[in-house]
Amino acid sequence: MRAIAYDRSGGPVTVRDLPAPTAPDGGVVVRVRATGLCLSDWHGWAGHDPDISEFPHVPGHELAGVVEQVGAGVERWQAGDLVTSPFVCGCGTCQWCRSGDAQVCPDQTQPGFTHHGSWAELVVLHAADANLVAVPDGVTPVAAASLGCRFATAYRAVAHRARVQPGEWVAVVGAGGVGLSAVMVAAARGGRVIAVDRNPDALEAARRAGAEHTILSEDPDPSDVVARLHALSDGGTHVALDAVGSETTCATAVLALRRRGRHVQVGLLPAVDGHPRVPMDRVIGFELDVLGSHGMAASDYPEMLALVADGTLRPQDLVTDVVDLETAARLLPGMRDVPRAGVTVLDLRR
Repeated sequence: MRAIAYDRSGGPVTVRDLPAPTAPDGGVVVRVRATGLCLSDWHGWAGHDPDISEFPHVPGHELAGVVEQVGAGVERWQAGDLVTSPFVCGCGTCQWCRSGDAQVCPDQTQPGFTHHGSWAELVVLHAADANLVAVPDGVTPVAAASLGCRFATAYRAVAHRARVQPGEWVAVVGAGGVGLSAVMVAAARGGRVIAVDRNPDALEAARRAGAEHTILSEDPDPSDVVARLHALSDGGTHVALDAVGSETTCATAVLALRRRGRHVQVGLLPAVDGHPRVPMDRVIGFELDVLGSHGMAASDYPEMLALVADGTLRPQDLVTDVVDLETAARLLPGMRDVPRAGVTVLDLRR
C-alpha cells in the first residue's frame, strides 16, 4: 500500500510503499477514502506522544473508508460497509467501555499513535464491533473524515462535558479545526460564542460557523483579551474552551470565566519545557470547574450524526482544503506554525 511515513521523531516525511496489513482478530482493515490532517498528527511527529515508539510510523487518526477485510469474531461489519471511527478505540470489554466511556479505556488503541494510522491506503481498526460507526447516507467521506477527532471531540466537550445551555456565553480560544467545530456546536445549542484567535481568516471562519463576537489576539499577554471577553459577556463567560493547548491559551480561557464557570481543556498541553503554569488561584477563588475532554466514544456518535444528517451541524462547511498524499507529507512538519482557517482533509482517491 502507499502511505505517508517517517523513520524518527521530527524526521523527513515521505510517501512510500509499505506492506499491506491484515485484519486482527476482532478487527478490520479499512480502505481509506479520506482522512483528516490534525495538529495531533504534528504532535506525534514532533515526539510528544510516548505511544509512538516503532518506526517507520504512519500518522493519521481521522478517517472514513470502506471495510476491506474482516477479522475473526467480528459480527456487526462486513466488507463493503462505509464506516468511520473515533480516534480513541476502546477495547470493548473493560468497565469503561461497557459503561459507554471508551474514550478513557485503559487499553485503548489509536490509529496513527499506537499503530500505523490512516495516512495510507489501508488502516487497521481494532475491536471493530465496539468502535466502528456507519457513515449515514448523504454524509460524504470527506465530511465524515473530519468527525473522528476534531469535530467529535468538540461535540463532546461542548455538549457532554460543558453541557452548554441556550443563552450561555461561551469563549472558544483558538479557531483551528477543533475550535471552529466547538463554535459551530455551541452556537447550534443556543450558546453565545466569542471566538479568540491570532489569525483574522480563522476569525472570519468562526463568524461563519456561528460566533457572535470575535477577538483578534496579537499580544502574548492575555490580559487585554480577557478584559474584552469580560466586557462582551457581562462579567465573564459561563464556559471557556482552550482549543489550542498552550500556557497562554489555557490561562486566557480560565481567566475568561465568571464565577462558577466551566473550563474545558481540549488542546494538548505537552510538557515539552516543563508542565505549563495554570492560574489555579482563579480556579479556587471562583470555584471553577476544570474539565478534560478526550475524543468521543462510538456509542455517542448517533446523537451527533443525527444532527449532521438533518443539517443542524455542517462539518463539511469547515473543510477548506482537500489534498493528496504528496501534499500532506509536505504539510506535516510545518503544521504547528502555519495559520489555519479551517480543516484540511487528505483524499486518498486523488
